[in-house]
Amino acid sequence: MIKIDEARDALVVVDVQNDFCPGGALAVPGGDEIIQVVNELAGRFEKIFATQDWHPPDHISFKEQGGIWPPHCVAGTRGAQLHSGLVLGGAIYIKKGTDPKKEAYSGFQGTDLAQKLKDAGVRRLFVTGLATDYCVKATAVDALKSGLDVIVVANAVRGVDVNPGDSRAALDEVRQEGGFVAETSELT
Repeated sequence: MIKIDEARDALVVVDVQNDFCPGGALAVPGGDEIIQVVNELAGRFEKIFATQDWHPPDHISFKEQGGIWPPHCVAGTRGAQLHSGLVLGGAIYIKKGTDPKKEAYSGFQGTDLAQKLKDAGVRRLFVTGLATDYCVKATAVDALKSGLDVIVVANAVRGVDVNPGDSRAALDEVRQEGGFVAETSELT
């Protein structure tokens, strides 16, 4: 069992936005299925951080700009808003991917997330959200590289799986980098 320590732990909710949920521009299969689990977890944490893709209309990741993705999470649009079913209390919101010329899968890339976590005395992250094989993995790996302990909550993430097994490989990579993967039933 893993005991949540309010003084040193934080919940990170990665990109649970309308465009990544069913009906969105870049929907993750079953993306909305994690919302209830995330909400239950949020009720157990004092420190919550939520990341959002917040792209300009001409972002480099979009197909029209030579990227691989359809336009998604364009700043200020309904698609960029967090899913209305999320209940995150006093979460701190981190917008990423705001530079039109830079990719940003990780919640740490081009943001002040690392400083905010440090200021809050956070030493361990419980990572949830979308998509396992992209932004969840990148955020978890960057957190590990910055010296934080990381636990990805397996039943509170969903992946795109462009190639079958991508999500499983992403979780394996988190483990290889020194992180852990656990189910909510293992948290106390």
